[in-house]
Amino acid sequence: MRSFRDLLVWDKAHQLTLAVYSATAPFPKEEVYGLTSQIRRAASSIPANIAEGCGRGSTADFVRFLHIAAGSASELEYHLFLACELNMLDRPNYCNLYGQVTEVKRMLSRFTQKLMADS
Repeated sequence: MRSFRDLLVWDKAHQLTLAVYSATAPFPKEEVYGLTSQIRRAASSIPANIAEGCGRGSTADFVRFLHIAAGSASELEYHLFLACELNMLDRPNYCNLYGQVTEVKRMLSRFTQKLMADS
């Protein structure tokens, strides 16, 4: 059984989650149960699903959780865009986080393809 901590894609997703928590800290307090919470949940769902998939017994299960992680990454991408459009997230932070999300999505896609090809 492999450890999720050994996966580069998990580490990148974890670093993205930490960056998202920092970037959303100054969001308006009235958004703590709104957009702030949604952004943080989407971000943390990515590495959490990678970790859960690692703990599953089959490659098919793992791939299913990687697909869920990719869906969360797409959700996060939209929420970050919305936060930027609402002027809650400044352009430089948005661009940085968008770049990280895009990288994680590409890594998830390549890893999923590799796992499916190997099975």
